[in-house]
Amino acid sequence: MPLSDAACRSAKPGEKPYKISDAGGLFLLVEKNGSRLWRQAYRFDGKQRLIALGAYPAVSLADARVARDQNKGLLAKGVDPSAQRKLDRGAARIARTNTFRIVSDELIAKFEAEGDNPATIEKKKWLIGLLGGDIGDRPIAEIAAPELLDALRKIERRGRYESARRARSLAGRVFRYAVATGRAERDPSGDLAGALISPKVQHRASITEPKAVGALLRAVDDIDGQVTTRAALQLIALTFVRPGELRHAEWKEFDTRGAVWKIPAHKMKMPRPHMVPLSRQALAIVADIRKVTGTSPFLFPQIRSWHRPISDGTLNAALRRLGYDKTQVTAHGFRSTASTLLNESRLWHHDAIERQLAHQDGDEVRAAYNSAEYWDERVRMMQWWADHLDELRATGGVVPIAKERRPQFSSAS
Repeated sequence: MPLSDAACRSAKPGEKPYKISDAGGLFLLVEKNGSRLWRQAYRFDGKQRLIALGAYPAVSLADARVARDQNKGLLAKGVDPSAQRKLDRGAARIARTNTFRIVSDELIAKFEAEGDNPATIEKKKWLIGLLGGDIGDRPIAEIAAPELLDALRKIERRGRYESARRARSLAGRVFRYAVATGRAERDPSGDLAGALISPKVQHRASITEPKAVGALLRAVDDIDGQVTTRAALQLIALTFVRPGELRHAEWKEFDTRGAVWKIPAHKMKMPRPHMVPLSRQALAIVADIRKVTGTSPFLFPQIRSWHRPISDGTLNAALRRLGYDKTQVTAHGFRSTASTLLNESRLWHHDAIERQLAHQDGDEVRAAYNSAEYWDERVRMMQWWADHLDELRATGGVVPIAKERRPQFSSAS
């Protein structure tokens, strides 16, 4: 006769343990101490076995019957319920240790081993940290799209719309890495397409009108006080490298005899070494600043810490002191200035300009080919650019292109 809930409640302990049977092998074992424990008897591979289903009343009669039926379903498929339970517990234990934080740390270590720029690594760590407080300690296999969205919404509520979008993208890479390593079934970030606020694109401010460029260069030349700041702005105008690449420039990277600055891969946004031809004007600045900072590893060290480069905000702060606000020009904007004016001159091959800007080419073979093919042209281009800036500095006018001798595009390395 099947058990009733009333019979389970009224079961009292006896001198010996006894059981009250339900059906399908399910029974309630009543211990001498009063404990009432669900058990299920079954046969597997010709042997009698027993599996525990929990204690009454924490596990109700209805719940015990559901568990019994699930076990019978496993038996029908030729699976031992006890063995399956061990596997499930092991999987759950592994899932608890494979948290989002642990998997993301592994992925960051992979990026480091692959030679990603240290600044890029730090940015990725920062983005992961934005999510860590909400999902960092959660088993990665259990994180669903709504939970990830909730964590990203918290970033959005602080007005960091672009950071939220970047965090979602990086989280997707973490989830896909987890899938590849067998610790998650899918990437829930893909379900959030269109769910986040799309920020307005804000291009870095730059000056591209020739007369205004000349005025800016004259203002830089008139900077009083810290000579390294003035030299840094002058050199970034001539080389149009990224501000971080300039700030971390070291003396050992400069071959003044060969007139080239060799930036190692780990300092580049894209982890590839970059060559910057040095014009006569650039070499003069390097020679002058060496007299001031030559005992430091860096061309542009901090005043209080000779073995550390100038801070991220130094160059932009200098531009603000000159009267240019952030909507007019930034240190990064010198790249846009060079790109615009070099392309408008129509003297130089577009690929040569792109290579000198260290823009990534999706085709690695083509990128390597172009880097060699346009080297001679890039050398000539960088000297022309330095001379052009001198002309703008002196007159603020436009050099008549028709009067320039058009350089021949190089076809050899």
